[in-house]
Amino acid sequence: MPTIDTQFDEGLQRYKDGEAAETLIPVFKEICTQAPKNSAARTCLAWLYLLDDRPNAGFKAAQKAVKLNPQDPQARVNLAIAMLDSGKSGVREQIERVSQMIQAVEELRNEVKTNLEEGLSRKPDWKGLIRVRDWLFGR
Repeated sequence: MPTIDTQFDEGLQRYKDGEAAETLIPVFKEICTQAPKNSAARTCLAWLYLLDDRPNAGFKAAQKAVKLNPQDPQARVNLAIAMLDSGKSGVREQIERVSQMIQAVEELRNEVKTNLEEGLSRKPDWKGLIRVRDWLFGR
């Protein structure tokens, strides 16, 4: 039986290889079931739900990811996008927190920017993501 880390790495690699979000959601749901405190897996699951046009499920997963790791800017980016895509309030607070984090650490800024651009490559008309990107990086 592969370890949680192995399953996570394999799922992430499949995503990087271009596999569709809808086929990876069950993989990351299973990881989250086996390791409920794994914030990285919750962050990935939230992203996959958002890519699959399931903002309410993405919101729940992103909320759990932020609760588990409040210092993860990508978890907060996912939460902000989920809030926008599902019409929930509280987006500004998330954007402000992410902005503080990515201004302080260049590596985090580059990682978030890369993830946002990658999201647009998969879903070019993603309005919530475009708004978050523009707020964080200006356009």
